[in-house]
Amino acid sequence: MHSKFHYTYDQLIEPTFKALKYLGGSASNEEINDHIIEELSIPDEQAEIMWNKTTTTLAYRASWARTYLKKAGYIINSKRGIWQLTQKGEETELVHSADIINAVRILEKQPKLKEYVLDSNDDEEVESNEGLNERWKDKVLQLINLSSPKDFEKLCGMLLRELGFINVSIEGRPNDGGIDGLGVMKLGPVLTFHVAFQAKRYQNPVGSAVIRNFRDSMQGRAEKGIVIATSTFTREAIREAKRDGATAIDLIDGDMLTDYMKKLEIGIHTKMVEQVMVDEEYFK
Repeated sequence: MHSKFHYTYDQLIEPTFKALKYLGGSASNEEINDHIIEELSIPDEQAEIMWNKTTTTLAYRASWARTYLKKAGYIINSKRGIWQLTQKGEETELVHSADIINAVRILEKQPKLKEYVLDSNDDEEVESNEGLNERWKDKVLQLINLSSPKDFEKLCGMLLRELGFINVSIEGRPNDGGIDGLGVMKLGPVLTFHVAFQAKRYQNPVGSAVIRNFRDSMQGRAEKGIVIATSTFTREAIREAKRDGATAIDLIDGDMLTDYMKKLEIGIHTKMVEQVMVDEEYFK
């Protein structure tokens, strides 16, 4: 007969927050739970106690810890189960479980507010889809370029997690010219390979020297490389990334980056707007 799991959900709130801090600001459920086990030195027989047929007690109670942190405004999650620190979370060094629980209880007692949306553009000429496309992408890239280099590295780590990478870590230091982060891509049930990435917030196109230097820094640490930039890549850089006999490096430019962010809903949300068209010919 199994013994009871030693930790309650409120005792997992602080380790959950510490895990996200340690993992660079974003992580999957599995990564958070693994870090909790390591942080609290939970033995295997405890970590493996089941809550039901499909979920461990640790995973179940850790999910409640995340829920309380989310309600308190310290973390958010995507539809794909990736958790990320909010600005409030980034600016907070430590949290205390009792404070989180009290804050959530106070919030839950407040009356819910209805949302009203006013459209101020009813009388304006509808902009073309192409124009709107360029405008929102420019805005996203502008905001990224206004953020810190470290924030961009964390954003790239978040993107890779959403794309299916596991064990993503942020390694970069300012102006190091090398690897900014590492991750593991799993293909099927058994095949995995290590990937290094570099984040470049450039206004001008990224040149081939960046690709060569990055490839040199990858030696012995990764089988694959990705360079993520807010600008574009020169033709020479594209050729260098695909050069025969050298480690292949994938390139994600600003246009692809914003497309991925929109698709994965990383800081970008879309909504459908009804447009009523009057057929004047019909009335004639």
